Amino acid sequence: MTHVWFFAGLLMAAACFALLEIQIEGPAGWAAKLPTWRLRSKLLTRLFPGRPLTGYHFWIMAFIAVVAHLQFAFGLPWTWSGELRAIAFILLFWVIEDFLWFVLNPHYGIRRFRPQHISWHCQAWWWLAPRDYWVAGAIGILLYLASRPEQQVIVIAMRP
Repeated sequence: MTHVWFFAGLLMAAACFALLEIQIEGPAGWAAKLPTWRLRSKLLTRLFPGRPLTGYHFWIMAFIAVVAHLQFAFGLPWTWSGELRAIAFILLFWVIEDFLWFVLNPHYGIRRFRPQHISWHCQAWWWLAPRDYWVAGAIGILLYLASRPEQQVIVIAMRP
């Protein structure tokens, strides 16, 4: 049941955030028309081919990373398993959120989810989706599988 809750929560969070981003960006994806800074470098070009790192995206990525780690601030003890699951959440969140941004955006939709319609993803498009989806999705799934929760020990005390 843990898997169901994890992926249901992931899907709900990604859908809500995609809808919020559609309200903010409209048809101009990757913050193209937002008043934000844009940073380019060789390293960033490898991470974000065809698009600069924007202040908008830097801060929303930081926000989601903080949200994924709130479980520890709320009292859940930090463990490697929990950390792997938090990182898996972050990676899978961005893949799902980005895809939903296109599917739910009235200016795109599933029919326009093609490299020729998405200038900021077209330089790194692999088969049916942007390279980022394949790489982050695979790493996210592997980290999730590696994050097997620790065995819970339930102690039942019986009176003699």
